[in-house]
Amino acid sequence: MSGFWAGTGLAVGPGSNGRWHYRRSLASRVILLTTMTVGLAVAFVAIAAYATTRFQMQQSLDSSLMERAEDAAKSRALIAATESGVESWALGAGDVRIAFLFAEGNGRVLDQGPDIQLGQPELDVARGKQDSSIRTILIDDERYRVVTVPTQEPGLALVIAQPLDDQDRILSRLGWVTVAFGGVGVLAAGLAGWLVASNGLRPVRRLTTAVERIARTEDLTPLPVEGDDEVARLATAFNHMLTALDASRVRQRQLVADASHELRTPLTSLRTNIDLMTMSGGDATSLPPDARAELMEDIRAQIEELTTLIGDLTELARDEPVPPTVEPVDLADVVDHAVQRVRRRAPGITFEVFTRPWWVVGEAPALERAVTNLLDNAAKWSPEGGLVTARLSDGVLTVDDQGPGIPEEERARIFDRFWRSADSRTLPGSGLGLAIVRQVAERHAGSVQATENVGGGARMVLKLPGTEKVDA
Repeated sequence: MSGFWAGTGLAVGPGSNGRWHYRRSLASRVILLTTMTVGLAVAFVAIAAYATTRFQMQQSLDSSLMERAEDAAKSRALIAATESGVESWALGAGDVRIAFLFAEGNGRVLDQGPDIQLGQPELDVARGKQDSSIRTILIDDERYRVVTVPTQEPGLALVIAQPLDDQDRILSRLGWVTVAFGGVGVLAAGLAGWLVASNGLRPVRRLTTAVERIARTEDLTPLPVEGDDEVARLATAFNHMLTALDASRVRQRQLVADASHELRTPLTSLRTNIDLMTMSGGDATSLPPDARAELMEDIRAQIEELTTLIGDLTELARDEPVPPTVEPVDLADVVDHAVQRVRRRAPGITFEVFTRPWWVVGEAPALERAVTNLLDNAAKWSPEGGLVTARLSDGVLTVDDQGPGIPEEERARIFDRFWRSADSRTLPGSGLGLAIVRQVAERHAGSVQATENVGGGARMVLKLPGTEKVDA
């Protein structure tokens, strides 16, 4: 049992492990996928923009501080001024804090602010172990960018610390703006995904509705095809399937109609003979010997005709044959066996057979039935005492008779089911024998055609792929 939760887009049904699972609709999956894709893209761009901006601001600040520190370290006036207790703002450096660090570890800050907690990197510069240092430290819970460079006096380093409040404020605003625009972008992506799912899947919904209507009404009218996209290709494929289904249904109906028509004659004859026996009191011995023999012969012939007709119908009604036994078959042996069978049924006909080995991979019973049908057809149309010639060479079986031949306009139709020419309606047969020959030939990747021989009679040519020698 399965169902659909209205409004959720989630299909619910038992999974392979017996548990219930949920499956989103195609529209909801398109919306979700679009939103996730755009959201990830926006997040990536936002992170990249934020990181790039932060890096560029940090690089710009570091370069500026390093340049100011190097210029100040070269000024002996700055050092002299600081020895007299002048604060940093009086020297035009109110935006930074200035300090001096001695190699012994003690130092002096040129303002009244909190102490600057310096560390090993700054001491290494004062002691001449490093050319400079730059890093971020906390001073009274505030972030500062600290640059240390050596001065012209040995054992003395200049320290410049600039607060990062402005930079952090700008980056914070940038982060909030990025998050806001990212959220708007995700919402826009969800809306775009909904529009794409609604408009893009509309042809799919129309196609689904049309297919459901066909399943409900069994109306195999082809679907309208618009454009040349994937949906149009799908609709075209459905139309091909509908055409094949319609052709199959037409063949089934034609088979039933033709079968009922062909069965009517022998059944009517049987019923007439049975009524005749009933009128004689049910005792066939009460009839004259000649009439009794004719009646029994007629009943036997009608039963044989019904048996043959039912067998032919069973063979032709199978669109997909049952799994056959496929094996290498010598077509020459098949022809010999078929000739022996037909000779017993047509003792007044002479058969001449010329065969060469030709091995075919296929179904021996089906091949023998096809060859037998060709020989039966030739014997039926040949006059009493006539000659039927069968030749097999290089996979081509040619069967010639001495009958009146087949008009050229009828040669393509004689292999249709139940088709019989006007001249053949007075002769026994159901019109299925040659149709079976064509079906067997096509099943073995071969072909069959009708033409005319040099004597004016009919010539049937059956071609089957194979080889002269069977592989060991």
